[in-house]
Amino acid sequence: MEIQIFSISVFENIAELQKINAFLRGHKIIDIEKQFVNNGRDSFWSFCVRYIDSPPENKSNFNSNKNVKIDYKEILDETTFLKFSKLREIRKEIAKTDAVPAYAVFTDEELSEIAKLPEITESGIRTIKGIGQKKTEKYAGQIQKILQKNKL
Repeated sequence: MEIQIFSISVFENIAELQKINAFLRGHKIIDIEKQFVNNGRDSFWSFCVRYIDSPPENKSNFNSNKNVKIDYKEILDETTFLKFSKLREIRKEIAKTDAVPAYAVFTDEELSEIAKLPEITESGIRTIKGIGQKKTEKYAGQIQKILQKNKL
């Protein structure tokens, strides 16, 4: 596991945002901690990114990576893992109701990203890589209803 720290100015931050976005797209992110530093005109956001530095994929090992199991209990903090586990139960219910495989609702990777959201909303879910508008419209509302019903 590696750590990278970014500071993003509140003002005139386009280049800084492009740099962090390029970094996030190119790495397997485990966790991001953020903190706002209020210093008047020099205020900024500080991001501490924990990531796995994996070698770039090439066509020869592309299929060999498909069956690699990720232990989410190891890479998620305890609270996030509990949320992730509950989301897996909800996904299983939805998949059974819709008669589709669980991964067709959301993959484990997508669920882990949903679990990291401070609040599970349609707009938040839509920001996750791999989740488009149709999936969001079809399943995000169902997840929210079940969570609200169970007061989670």
